[in-house]
Amino acid sequence: MDPLIPAPDPALALELALTIRHDGHGGVADDLTDPMGLTDWVRRRPTSFGYGFDAAGYTADPANLGRVHQLRNAVRALFARAVRPAPPSSADASRLLPVADALEVLNTAAGRVPAVPVLSWPEGGRPVLSPAPAGPAAPGDLLLTALASAAGLFLASPDAARLRACHAPRCVRYFLKEHPRQEWCKPACGNRARVARHHERHRPAG
Repeated sequence: MDPLIPAPDPALALELALTIRHDGHGGVADDLTDPMGLTDWVRRRPTSFGYGFDAAGYTADPANLGRVHQLRNAVRALFARAVRPAPPSSADASRLLPVADALEVLNTAAGRVPAVPVLSWPEGGRPVLSPAPAGPAAPGDLLLTALASAAGLFLASPDAARLRACHAPRCVRYFLKEHPRQEWCKPACGNRARVARHHERHRPAG
């Protein structure tokens, strides 16, 4: 794809969901608690958003942070649907948005900035159609549109079938299953789960 007019990276959807994580002390931490956290998260992904979004120059404000939180809630609710019949992440399993509401939030965010197909044809390459804003747009709106579009691309892709929630003790992550026997998001989680199972099997009765 022409690097001058890239589309959003579908992996952004999982990265957004993973801003909710275990805090290391038995609770849940949020990497996007304030505008500074969102600003830092965006700027560390300078080439992921597409639509001509200037991640390096982006500065979040409270209003945009609130909209990103709402979109993240929608994405996590749709992730919970994607992993059925397995249970969702324990981080928010008890307070997920209804699927219809989550879809409305996602589609509304995706439509904040109308896009048009732009044809590019690099020398020596093939012609490519990529989405670009139909007109000038505020950075916050571009961010929402890029994140929502990335989530839609991910959920409609074959990768969504590999999405899992990690249920190791103290983990709240979603992950992509890389091989048939994978149960956990990372080896450390597998080790904790095996230790927990061992203690459960050998716990004295009564």
